Amino acid sequence: MAIQTDIQSADVVCDKQGRRYHIDLAPGELAEYIVLVGEAKRAERAAKLLTDIRIERYNREYHTFTGRYKGLEISIMSTGMGPGCTEIGVIEIFQITKNPTLLRVGTCGSLQPKMEVGDLIISTGAVRLEDTSTYFVHEGYPAIANHEAVLALTMAADKLDIKYHLGITATGSGFYGAQGRDIPGIHIRYPNLPDELAKMNVANFEMEASTLFTLCAMKGCRASAICTAVANRYKKTFISNEQKSAKEKIALTAGLDALLILAKMDKAKTAKNKKYWIPDL
Repeated sequence: MAIQTDIQSADVVCDKQGRRYHIDLAPGELAEYIVLVGEAKRAERAAKLLTDIRIERYNREYHTFTGRYKGLEISIMSTGMGPGCTEIGVIEIFQITKNPTLLRVGTCGSLQPKMEVGDLIISTGAVRLEDTSTYFVHEGYPAIANHEAVLALTMAADKLDIKYHLGITATGSGFYGAQGRDIPGIHIRYPNLPDELAKMNVANFEMEASTLFTLCAMKGCRASAICTAVANRYKKTFISNEQKSAKEKIALTAGLDALLILAKMDKAKTAKNKKYWIPDL
């Protein structure tokens, strides 16, 4: 196992080998096609879908596997929960890769009454209700998912013949007050926030997408997200443990299959010397 040596700088926090302080990975240990999950245990479960795993690293909340999925080299990394942990993980990924594609596969609460628990929601963009991204861009900067990534997730979900939706995601800084949950004995500032977002046709609420999309847009690389609705905030319902396990695997499969589709898009773009993928390629 590689040992992290003394850190060389307080800004670019890595050792002489380029091993990053938080994710504990060095250049060459991550694939360019990456699935991000929140929970470390989910990364372990997702890794069971890979073959030929050549890298496994576990530091803090960042549990990473690099192997192959149907022949394509892919990495799976957990980032922990929330925009702060996402920022750290994504920045350090940028520092050791060339032009990564990042697909978040996670869970969320749906905001629309037509959406059932267990449905998958593909993010086309995100409302930036967290403040982590404001340290990079102005408040009006849009958090937009990449069009190729959205299309690939849509194609993958459609082939799996599952119920899915496309829509705008709201990203909060936390799970309770930041998402307008009723907390007995504790006052929150915005108890009507889920209802207000639903009226704006926002599809779901979670804690990572807008930070991911903002950073990737700045870097010029692709990102989107597909999340299982474990709660319906309108109906105040929550998913069963059995259904959650089954839907998680489906979402992970959709994310991994979407990376295969994106790799095929990239191959077609290279062959035709095109910057963007279109159906005619």
